[in-house]
Amino acid sequence: MIMGIRGLMSFVEDHSNEFFTDVKLRDTKIIIDGYALFHRLYFSSNLELRYGGDYDSFTDVVQKFFESLFACKICPYVVLDGGCDISDKKLNTLKDRAREKIQMAHSLSVGGGGYVCPLLIREVFIQVLTKLQVCFVQCFSEADRDIMTLANHWNCPVLSSDSDFCIFDLKSGFCPLNGFQWRNVNTIKGTRDRYIPAKCFFLDALCCHFGIMNKTLLPLFAVLCGNDHVNLPVMETFLSKVRLPLGAANSKGRRHHRVLGLLNWLSRFADPTEALDSVLNHLPKKRRGTVKELLCRSMEEYVQAQGRLQDFFQHGAYTCPDTWNPGLPPWVLAALTRGQLSPFISDALVLRRTILHTQVENMQRPNAHRISLPIRQVIYGLLVNAPPHVRNVAWDALPPQLPTFSEVERINKNIKTSIVNAVELPKDHSDLSKLTELSLASRQMLLLETLKVKQSLLDPVPAALKLPVAVSCYWVQHAEATLKLHHLQALLLGMLLGPLRAMASSPEEKAVRGSGAETLYAELQRVKAPPGTRLDLDTAHVFCQWQCCLQMGLYLNQLLSTPLPEPDLTRLYSGSLVHGLCRQLLTSASVESLLRLCPEAQQLYEHLFSATRSCAPAELFLPKGKLNSKRRKQKKSGISWSENRVGTTLNARSWHEGSNPFELLMVETLENEEAPELK
Repeated sequence: MIMGIRGLMSFVEDHSNEFFTDVKLRDTKIIIDGYALFHRLYFSSNLELRYGGDYDSFTDVVQKFFESLFACKICPYVVLDGGCDISDKKLNTLKDRAREKIQMAHSLSVGGGGYVCPLLIREVFIQVLTKLQVCFVQCFSEADRDIMTLANHWNCPVLSSDSDFCIFDLKSGFCPLNGFQWRNVNTIKGTRDRYIPAKCFFLDALCCHFGIMNKTLLPLFAVLCGNDHVNLPVMETFLSKVRLPLGAANSKGRRHHRVLGLLNWLSRFADPTEALDSVLNHLPKKRRGTVKELLCRSMEEYVQAQGRLQDFFQHGAYTCPDTWNPGLPPWVLAALTRGQLSPFISDALVLRRTILHTQVENMQRPNAHRISLPIRQVIYGLLVNAPPHVRNVAWDALPPQLPTFSEVERINKNIKTSIVNAVELPKDHSDLSKLTELSLASRQMLLLETLKVKQSLLDPVPAALKLPVAVSCYWVQHAEATLKLHHLQALLLGMLLGPLRAMASSPEEKAVRGSGAETLYAELQRVKAPPGTRLDLDTAHVFCQWQCCLQMGLYLNQLLSTPLPEPDLTRLYSGSLVHGLCRQLLTSASVESLLRLCPEAQQLYEHLFSATRSCAPAELFLPKGKLNSKRRKQKKSGISWSENRVGTTLNARSWHEGSNPFELLMVETLENEEAPELK
């Protein structure tokens, strides 16, 4: 969720006629805040929010957005945020957002409102950018300053929804996403030239409104008003003592009292030094030194960045700023800038801390990310062996013999930081800088053993689906007992959406095989759960678990330089479809009746089902009556739920001769939690 400076965006929008200029955007470069864009496109397109993501529908929206830009000869350059800043100055803000996301996820899960992005939306967005050949870069940390610096270098506007861009001095202005009418492409009269109507904010207009205010005062305004970096209680002391002029006594003035009052007050000063001294004079003497240092450091967030993103877009290379961490292996830095490694990886590598994002899941159960902990431990095992000259506070604070990582995760409806041990890996994996030099067979073995699947099972599966099927094999071995056969069937049927679309859109395929693929594709679209349908929490939770497995399987595959082909996520999972299929399979339909329309799809489904069935516990395929009988017998014999699960816990932190090297100890097991009964 975009936050920025509290109250500023609504303030400038309330003064739209004064601060914004109507523009007809065409024939220009534009720098796009990628994080803001994919959030805006998902939340403003009436897409389903409760089923874990309709990635196919989201893909269509993103494609239409960029087609509008191309039609107007607007050349987009997308800049994505990277990992958390090494200074950890936004950690409290990030934790607050994590708590807010949990509350919104819970609200959505019980039929209320809220905004929670699907887990893999970033990866889907990057894949769409790649397919459309849209230039993009992933920064090493927060991207705002890099965006500002690049936009001024190229003298082109910025597209975002972050109010921080109202503070940056942008030569060609800032276009907020909510005033960017990309769905309303127009043609200039008498020509064939097309344009997108937009509103553009210019800093000069804001400064003129406050008596030709010095622009250099605005970074101090941002930190005094409260942004993502500074939220000091001591600032309330200053605000209570200084008499802020209200400016206007109307309702808008009262609503934006702090914004309007601070800007009016600051406009009296000639420069930031004079204003800062006045702020400090209102504070206790013993606090002034610390507060001044923090405010000055925070104001630096609004000055030009060190990096030169234009070098990346022109030459394919981008120098890592010295303030981040120059000691990382070159291949890691290159992969991060190209979006081939997630910010999750850089957070784990540099900070030894990751944040696990909550989905719309069953809040009464352990968070869905618990299922993928063994995969993350292998990722951490690969990252813990970074070159010894990589140094930061987080690493140096820990003894070298304790390769542990912190995970910020959901516990009930709050967050908790858990400590997780990395896996001790063999010596040939002990140098991250040489990880890409391992043979394909070695990297593939590491991936498949982590996912507990044999290569032979994947042989009949098409290359594009090998990783999702391998992840599904892991999922069926580790999922909670609420996983049922119709969940697996619905998930695998959903994976047919991409291949069916490809067959249906190919005239050659249609000529040879008829219209079966097209008919089945249309039928699957019809099966999608309609908006407002009651959410089955157990079903939602098992699919959230699957997405967690896929996310970490994908990250591990990327870290190992893709020993399995990266899957096309854009058509791999449609939450509305798999939830709709679950209802169909429980009531009237069967897999056979659905697939009879297309023999090719039926054969593909059988390959997918055969591979996952080989890894699944036998209980998944027992009739309900027999399953209950088996559960009662296990209860009488004293066999616990966790002991009977296939691969429930992993039990050795290091490699032992003669044992499966990937049977690892979960640092926080679920042994003390009451297990749900098999039904």
